Amino acid sequence: MSTRSVIISQLVLVAKEHKQTLAPLSDDLPLLDSGLDSLGFAVVVARLEDQLGVDPFSSDEQVEFPVTLGDFIGAYESLVK
Repeated sequence: MSTRSVIISQLVLVAKEHKQTLAPLSDDLPLLDSGLDSLGFAVVVARLEDQLGVDPFSSDEQVEFPVTLGDFIGAYESLVK
């Protein structure tokens, strides 16, 4: 399964568990408009660390805070080989 697929699957799963409605997912979707709240994103990031073995937001490397879904996925794709 690709990194992108893992991320999308987690977004959908967490939204369902938190009874939140996701906007149509596209790379240019602003994260603030995604339908997930900050708790939902925290859960996604924690689960992605478990699944992918990386957390781009706590690494030693300088990572810009993602604004869009594409930025969010790209942060992971740059670390997962």
